[in-house]
Amino acid sequence: MTDAAPRLAALAETLLGAPLPVRIRAWDGSEAGSPTGPTLVLANRRALRRMLWKPGELGLARAWVAGDLTVEGDLFELLDRVAGLLWEREPAAEPTPRAKHARLARAAGTLELLRDPAARAAVRDLAALARPWPAPAPPPEEAPRRSGALHTKVRDRAAVSHHYDVGNEFYGHVLGPSMVYSCAYWSPGGTLEEAQRDKLDLVCRKLALTPGARLLDVGCGWGSLALHAAREYGVRATGITLSREQAAYARKRVAEEGLADRIDIRVQDYRDVKDGPYDAISSIGMAEHVGSDRYREYARTLHALLRPGGRLLNHQIARPPEPDEAAHRIDEFIDAYVFPDGELSPLGSTVGELERAGFEVRDVEALREHYALTLRAWVARLQDRWDEAVRLTSPGRARVWLLYMAACALGFEHGRLGVNQVLAVRPGPGGDSGLPLRLRTWGA
Repeated sequence: MTDAAPRLAALAETLLGAPLPVRIRAWDGSEAGSPTGPTLVLANRRALRRMLWKPGELGLARAWVAGDLTVEGDLFELLDRVAGLLWEREPAAEPTPRAKHARLARAAGTLELLRDPAARAAVRDLAALARPWPAPAPPPEEAPRRSGALHTKVRDRAAVSHHYDVGNEFYGHVLGPSMVYSCAYWSPGGTLEEAQRDKLDLVCRKLALTPGARLLDVGCGWGSLALHAAREYGVRATGITLSREQAAYARKRVAEEGLADRIDIRVQDYRDVKDGPYDAISSIGMAEHVGSDRYREYARTLHALLRPGGRLLNHQIARPPEPDEAAHRIDEFIDAYVFPDGELSPLGSTVGELERAGFEVRDVEALREHYALTLRAWVARLQDRWDEAVRLTSPGRARVWLLYMAACALGFEHGRLGVNQVLAVRPGPGGDSGLPLRLRTWGA
């Protein structure tokens, strides 16, 4: 029989209470669903078993990473069409019937939650399609099971290694020559390289760097900001990272540019830095790794390392606030495959923690649209260099990155994610901030 796709489409429409937003092609060659747009291809029954054993986002992600599930057509369009099923949250008000069904589909997927007889029958049909029943092993790209307290130094080092120690050459294919792995700062018609250069310069100007000043770059990556600050502003920079591969690459760049007398790259946890005070501290895309349990310690540590009157630039991804929810949230797919133990918090929570640590927050700039453009540029680079990226890592790892970056691009575009640069100072004697009356002298 060649009826797997129609049966799957019927199940999806029963659970959603609405027509299937994409087309499905099953392993038996059958097709069903939307007559236009991209097609979700289930290569085998194992894709269904993954979704039944781990319903929701993680099961779909495992099927994608393993190659059991693929997409024909525009990945961005497909993700946009299914976003309401996976990432868009229900409103605080009473959810609509469609939202309730979507929640059921995302939840455990078990019969006791599906009180609608039609939904129960549809899930039974899905179970019959998915036989035989053994639970598929997760793809090897998934992070190993973790134990112990969150955000200890050992656990953080392992999490950072999972994400960053996958090969500097692979990252070069995705990020481009700048080797900057954070939101760029775009001008109309600009290139990725120009936008990343402008972001580095924006950070330096916000920090008011001057020749001879001491800069601490927390989570320095491949050394791009430290290099720019030393080369263009004459600072003495210290960059710290937990990734040995990043540190080796950064040190090589520093030596090649003849800046070893001005830049020190260390494999070091921010909690172990003891050689303050610094005139300025940058933390660009690192605070997402800190976690709710450690964020106040993080803020207080940076405050103690900064001289009175010094500036902190904290560049961090945020999520919108939601009622009756903890300040930080862990995303299943990202936790398993991308940033183990990473947590996102609303901007207000970040600002509050910085203020509790003694900082005075003086400026906040939202760069949400800039990150969407950055991610789309990274996706284009990865797709253009797909065969080489696969050779350098694995097919599964390349698929992780493609899904992660495409989904996040849409998250920023639709406001499900944000990113903000928070400029704060450690006030000096008498509350002196050291800031000019008109602060935004760094330009538009």
